[in-house]
Amino acid sequence: MKLSRILGVICLVLFSLSAWSATPPTVTLYVDASSAPRKIFHAKLKIPASAGDLTLYYPKWIPGEHAPDGPIIDLAGLKFFAGGKTLNWRRDLLDGFTIHVEVPAGESEVNAELDFLSPATFEGGFSAGSSATDKLTVISWNQVLLYPKGWKSDDLTYVASLKLPANWKFGTPLPIATASGEEIKFQPASLTTLVDSPVITGEFMKVVKLADDPLTEMDIVADSAAALDAPQLVWDHYKNLVEQAKKLFGAHHYRDYHFLLTLSDHVAHFGLEHHESNDSRTDERGLVDETARKMDAGLLPHEYVHSWNGKYRRPADLATPDYQQPMQDDLLWVYEGLTNYLGSILTARSGLLTNEQARDDLALTAAALDHTPGRAWGNLQDTADAAPQLYFAPQAWHSWRRGVDFYEEGTLDWLWADVIIRQQSKDAKSIDDFCHLFHGAPSGPPTVKTYTFDDVVNALNQVVPYDWRGFWNERLTNHGPGAPLGGIEGSGWKLVYDETPSELQQGSQGNFHFVDAAYSLGLLLRDDGTITDTIEGMPAAVAGIGPGMKLVAVNGRRYSAEVLKDALKAGKSTTGPLELLIENTDYFKIFEIDYHGGERYPHLVRDESKSDLLSEIYKAR
Repeated sequence: MKLSRILGVICLVLFSLSAWSATPPTVTLYVDASSAPRKIFHAKLKIPASAGDLTLYYPKWIPGEHAPDGPIIDLAGLKFFAGGKTLNWRRDLLDGFTIHVEVPAGESEVNAELDFLSPATFEGGFSAGSSATDKLTVISWNQVLLYPKGWKSDDLTYVASLKLPANWKFGTPLPIATASGEEIKFQPASLTTLVDSPVITGEFMKVVKLADDPLTEMDIVADSAAALDAPQLVWDHYKNLVEQAKKLFGAHHYRDYHFLLTLSDHVAHFGLEHHESNDSRTDERGLVDETARKMDAGLLPHEYVHSWNGKYRRPADLATPDYQQPMQDDLLWVYEGLTNYLGSILTARSGLLTNEQARDDLALTAAALDHTPGRAWGNLQDTADAAPQLYFAPQAWHSWRRGVDFYEEGTLDWLWADVIIRQQSKDAKSIDDFCHLFHGAPSGPPTVKTYTFDDVVNALNQVVPYDWRGFWNERLTNHGPGAPLGGIEGSGWKLVYDETPSELQQGSQGNFHFVDAAYSLGLLLRDDGTITDTIEGMPAAVAGIGPGMKLVAVNGRRYSAEVLKDALKAGKSTTGPLELLIENTDYFKIFEIDYHGGERYPHLVRDESKSDLLSEIYKAR
């Protein structure tokens, strides 16, 4: 028994030394995206191997997406070869992202072929969503590769090349070796860097330099040339964004930075952060239409902030060694919540929104949370813990289920923290000081510096002593009632409601084709009357109306947004109920609602008894 144990230990040590001394493999990857308009991408890989089982992974947990949502359902045409022969392979029965390939004796390399099928319609979440049109596409490398088991993504080297459709231009943060015609060869890079460096490409493209040191630019592709013809003021605001971010953080953590922006009505709309770029997508006229610009004004500031908060400083449980290990999302109230707050600050400081518009945006955030009854059963911490599920939750029952509210609630909480810092330091310090300390010097190329809850608390205490642990424990576990409005109220403003929608609310309803009666009837509808959500405890829900039903008529007249608004106004001076004809799964019923409060829309108004800290927060540095 004693000898057996000694031999076991020796074997374990020898195995560990062997693994430690082995040279990490270099994988060659060739992607043919010349058929992007058909929404299919062909890839070939050369993977070092040895006889026996070659275990390969398709990336599952994609950084920034906070969920095991790698689009393996769109992986097709998978084949493996060695020595001129086709190899047998099988998907792992316990994990569908794992592939086992049988490698014959004497072989040292496996050739793989695969296709990625980009969704053909406007659907999908994050990089798994529709990403190609007739005129443009976004290449997310995690979609078109496999990687061998047993290595950290930092240790694996990929030598990638890419073929584009004829006459298409491209932008990417990935260092280029050569580019000739439609063929691009990239410099060898770690798998981490490759997956973190998407390529944007299209027939219509514009490059706008925003800064020289380090190089910072916007690489924009669109479905038309006209969509790129934005006024000079737009580019000036984005130049201001870069300058204001430099002042907010005091350092940078990238070699150069590329805002990769896709303008199309036919791709999934979202923003996804990368260390030296972001993959952001919005309407085709998102830059040239003034209303559309205001609706998405915070998109690029948010994703840019992530280069510091999320990519450089990252929760320890999100800094996994590869894309197979599960990520833990419990600190997303920092990763996303703080980013959302800092993004809103930079949106105002850069001029992308005026101070008044920024306040209107904050009012919409506060009002939505103030009418989220799901806070009564689910706290902020739970929304972060449940992020892998909540990111893909439907709109129906959102106010009762809750969604990824750590974005919005995080904005209000970090504003509150900023106000406390200012008050405790007698305006000598602010969240800017925290950013300098936590995200700042020294500048340099991409790296990851992890943190824990204790690190956040300790850094805040270095800025200004306070019971930050107690503050955040309360913020993470409380159930209201109502939204956390301490930051708004402490900054000299109050949340109120009146009958006039703000410019941003009007634009949002028009741009996203919905009708907002959330703060009157507790009802959210599409333009066609389909009810997307009702708010528990408010008049519509109390009357028996729910998501998925359809509003057909109001007080006997066919529904339209104007008819509903006119009825709400008229109801203020009448005593009779509001009558809504509702269709529910082929059945029709009239619901009578005793409501006489008129239209209600949120705004922030000054509280003259307190200092106006919010305007100071939004002031350009």
